[in-house]
Amino acid sequence: MGRRAKHKQGNPEPLAEYQENAGRPSAKKLGKRKADTDGEVPTKRPAKKARETDAKVDNPHTSLKVQKSTSGAKAKATHAQGKRKKHAEDEDKDGRGVVQDGSDVKTQARSLFHSSDDEEVVGFAGDLEDFNMDDADINDDDLLQGPIQEFDFGSDEEELTIAPTKLKGKKSKQQERPHKIIPTGSDASSDSDSDSESEDDGPVTIANMEARSRALDAKAAAEAELDAEELRDAELAGEEDDDLADEDDVDEEGEGEEDGEAFHLPSAAEREEEKQNGGPDVHVVQRRMRECVRVLSNFKKRAAQGRSRSEYVQQLVSDIASYYGYNDFLAEKLFQLFPVAEAIEFFEANEVPRPVTIRTNTLRTRRRDLVQILINRGVNLEPIGKWTNVGLQVFESSVPIGATPEYLAGHYMLQAASSFLPVIALAPQPNERVLDMASAPGGKTTHMAALMENTGIVFANDANKARTKSLTANVHRLGCKNVVVCSYDGREFPKVMGGFDRVLLDAPCSGTGVISKDASVKTNKSERDFALLSHLQKQLILCAIDSVTPDSKTGGYLVYSTCSVTVDENEAVVDYALRKRPNVRLVDAGLEFGRPGYTSYRGKTFSDKLSLTRRFYPHVHNMDGFYVAKFKVEKRAKNKGKEEVAGGAEQGDEDVAEQYQVAFNDEEDKPYLEEAKRKRMKAKGLRVPPRTKLATPPTVQAAA
Repeated sequence: MGRRAKHKQGNPEPLAEYQENAGRPSAKKLGKRKADTDGEVPTKRPAKKARETDAKVDNPHTSLKVQKSTSGAKAKATHAQGKRKKHAEDEDKDGRGVVQDGSDVKTQARSLFHSSDDEEVVGFAGDLEDFNMDDADINDDDLLQGPIQEFDFGSDEEELTIAPTKLKGKKSKQQERPHKIIPTGSDASSDSDSDSESEDDGPVTIANMEARSRALDAKAAAEAELDAEELRDAELAGEEDDDLADEDDVDEEGEGEEDGEAFHLPSAAEREEEKQNGGPDVHVVQRRMRECVRVLSNFKKRAAQGRSRSEYVQQLVSDIASYYGYNDFLAEKLFQLFPVAEAIEFFEANEVPRPVTIRTNTLRTRRRDLVQILINRGVNLEPIGKWTNVGLQVFESSVPIGATPEYLAGHYMLQAASSFLPVIALAPQPNERVLDMASAPGGKTTHMAALMENTGIVFANDANKARTKSLTANVHRLGCKNVVVCSYDGREFPKVMGGFDRVLLDAPCSGTGVISKDASVKTNKSERDFALLSHLQKQLILCAIDSVTPDSKTGGYLVYSTCSVTVDENEAVVDYALRKRPNVRLVDAGLEFGRPGYTSYRGKTFSDKLSLTRRFYPHVHNMDGFYVAKFKVEKRAKNKGKEEVAGGAEQGDEDVAEQYQVAFNDEEDKPYLEEAKRKRMKAKGLRVPPRTKLATPPTVQAAA
């Protein structure tokens, strides 16, 4: 006989036996049944029987603990068997548990386990096989799965409570996020109260996105007020700092002498000797840079005797070039753009990569839908700022952001935040004719197509034919149907085609604003490169102006932009265009942030209207260095000076005519009119009549 057949439950006994013994007291004795028994030593019993016994005891009105291991189940099953043997002799003496006549066994057994909360919970200590358990579903593996759980069945009204298990959320957050792009009211990295912290910890959904956006705007406004107060406090504290500057200098000098040698500015000969010896130590360069910045910030009080300001500047530029890896020419050119302390911040910012940003393709999806999908994929992102409604900043991602199904489907494009600015300034309208003179790889072109809602036409041109492949691929992937790709030299465009409502010229430049992406710019740019690029940019901007239709009802605008921060490629080119094309004027670019362009630089004076242009820096706005200028092209007007001169000449002729009564002589003009007529007929290929005898020239006749 098999193991399962040996311990198989027998058939249920008929109710007649219980009815016959109804008058006698039952031999079964009710008592307390505990979930765990520590005092008794369990005996061995087959595991199958233990599982069956525990399954039968698992009643909704019994208090017990379900053990995870099979050893605990065997112990309780053995304990139940021992109690059955112990009370087998008293079955005929006790009268408890007798089933009444005409009652159901299950109903009677159930009523035995109903007790109030004040009374002790009693369990059934007899043979559990007396009950009919055929209808119960017993799973042999239930006891071996899941954690240990304790159930409390005090009454029918109480519900089963299971401790909730903490689920691992899909949304991941960095402990320290990178700085936000542009402090313009969307920075929600700091929490002001516990309520906002609890909201930020929850998942971003469509339902709470609007509320969270309003909360972020409120926080940004509060932070802006705090920043303004800090600036005012700093200005007030600046005066006190100037008063205590001398004392601080004395203390710093004393500390420097205690730590080591006092700061000594090397001469030109000593610098040359350092270069021949392989250059100074990194720590020496760092200390020397700090000292030079400190001295130049207050040169009159902190400079050494007999040393000029130019010597400190030369030493600082030389140390910057050696420390950050620039050539001397570019280090000096970039250093001259900023104050001393800010220049160091600029060079430091170029060593840090810019945040990863993406642009939502509104031709395919909406930003809120894209955010929800990417969050579900494990991407941690937020809107860039209030100045754009399609940009998203990615903090971290558990999947490659450039290989998701949404990216391949054209729902978004990886694009730097600075590349949004020219298109926002241009603001193309539907059904317009737009030209992008240098469009590869297509970020700005597809952005314009999305703003135009696939209406009108966008001519995407790039002089490099090899780069048009990536341009075409992005146009197809993003679903832009109003784009025409072509490859011409931008300087030929007025002759190739014209009559555009708006033109975008993202001119080729030195790339001094994207050094964090391309470190080769530090060493491969020379003065000749800047001269050639500036000349090319001046040619392109004149051609772009000539390509714009002044009579456009909705447009007539040109946006000039570069990814450079030098004045030679930005303000100098714009000022040149204003002087060469008097029918254009600068207008506001429509950007909420950014520093105004230079109106004067190192002795050069530009137009006052250049303050309408905008500059962007990596250390200020946390985006690539960029420059944006917007022109309005108007109809060409005649020169007022010539008009006045012509008007004066006509007035003089009228006076002479009135004085001498000058009139036309048809007889004298007739031979000349006939000769002109013969030439016109000959040009058209008609038969020319023979010449008539010319009259005597009027000069000869007058002489006779």
